[in-house]
Amino acid sequence: MQQIKSALISVYHKDQLEPIVKELYRLGVQLISTGGTQDFIKQLNIPVTAVESITDYPAILGGRVKTLHPKIFGGILTRRDNTEDREQLSQYNIAEIDLVIVDLYPFEDTVASGADEAAIIEKIDIGGISLIRAAAKNYKDVLIVSNRSQYNRLFNLLKEQNGATSLEQRKTFAREAFQNSSHYDTAIFNYFDNEETVFKISISDKMPLRYGENPHQNAAFYGDLSKSFEVLGGKAISYNNLLDIDAAVNLIDEFSETTFAILKHNNACGIASRPVLVEAWKEALSGDPVSAFGGILVTNTRLDLETAREMDKLFYEVLIAPSYDDEALELLMKKEKRIVLIDKRSNKPAKQFRSILNGVLVQDYDSSVEGVEKMQVVTKTAPKANQTDDLAFALKVVKHTKSNAIVLVKNQKLLASGVGQTSRVDALKQAIEKATTFNNSLQDSVMASDAFFPFADSVEIAHKAGISSVIQPGGSMRDNESIEYCNTHGMSMVFTGVRHFKH
Repeated sequence: MQQIKSALISVYHKDQLEPIVKELYRLGVQLISTGGTQDFIKQLNIPVTAVESITDYPAILGGRVKTLHPKIFGGILTRRDNTEDREQLSQYNIAEIDLVIVDLYPFEDTVASGADEAAIIEKIDIGGISLIRAAAKNYKDVLIVSNRSQYNRLFNLLKEQNGATSLEQRKTFAREAFQNSSHYDTAIFNYFDNEETVFKISISDKMPLRYGENPHQNAAFYGDLSKSFEVLGGKAISYNNLLDIDAAVNLIDEFSETTFAILKHNNACGIASRPVLVEAWKEALSGDPVSAFGGILVTNTRLDLETAREMDKLFYEVLIAPSYDDEALELLMKKEKRIVLIDKRSNKPAKQFRSILNGVLVQDYDSSVEGVEKMQVVTKTAPKANQTDDLAFALKVVKHTKSNAIVLVKNQKLLASGVGQTSRVDALKQAIEKATTFNNSLQDSVMASDAFFPFADSVEIAHKAGISSVIQPGGSMRDNESIEYCNTHGMSMVFTGVRHFKH
């Protein structure tokens, strides 16, 4: 055990600090501080030694240099069991420092606020980061508290152990300190790395999960889920739930009109847009009521009691909405295991990444949206006005469907989809079969494909099933064959020039 006799305190955030300062004073610990923290301690009527009185130097360069001095860092870095170190302390009149409490300038918050570059640069901490590394390096003798989230733990430790700390405790705090400093440096590097020369990411928040995709796989979510969703109730969110939730909100973000979607294994099995939410729900469900069982439900509209009553007839895992009527929420919460979320995301990440082989793949998020204005009619027959809207709807859905993907739509409703097939023809046949199974007529419906048709066989199969309009990116060496077939049989087809693979 190591007794704390002296403490250096220099923090940006003063909240939650008062109980610790008072407890250190009660224990007879000498307090050393500077700047605003020193003033804070004085206001508590507690004696405090100014760093300047130890170093014989004032804070200079507008406060950029305060603690960077051998009499401070020597007191932190000295090895208590090293005779030569102790002799040098005596020679240069340097006092040992047993506890360092320091946090860092809010660099990430300053960047996020949209501040100008000068303000951001000033929030790159120099003295604080140096104090953290020094104290953490010398954890055998010094306790480092590097984040205010540790204050409660420190306070309890001081009270329960009367100001003494064990080696194991100091090492734990040191590990957390190096994590804090590493995270801070990563944020600074990423601010400067406009060319993305190196892949660096640091996420401090960890949410343990029961297991991964399967029960034999360990898993965790790294991130602060509370920034995206308010969890109103239900069982613990699982690995697979998170994948489905991500897919669901990415899909619903494409729609501005009142829309309801049902997803299973990251793919939509039902989605519809209607002026009234309950009608959107009914139409979405009718697309594939079998797959909807145990699915993920998402809407972009405040959820009312009438819709909640209709939904309550089905078992589902997760519900996501921007808000809920009180009566609807009361009904929904009667199922204790049902996960109910409020979507409060303000923006989405600009990048996506995934681990692969011995590295990481990074790409821009697919934010491309090809509306009516980007549709190039390539056939003699142009889509009808209502078909144009359906083509835009179908394209939004197929963009978020596992490749190879085909989506069939009519009247702003998903009739069926072919998902994750090894050929486009197989995806189309799967979609047609599913539409037939649930009596969803394909007459005068539209078809969307996530990539081009290499041959005319897909449009031929579509035509024979009653589909009359097609949207695809184009770009095949045999595009003319598909165009000619459509012209011969009175079908319309538009190109977007943008592929939407999703693997």
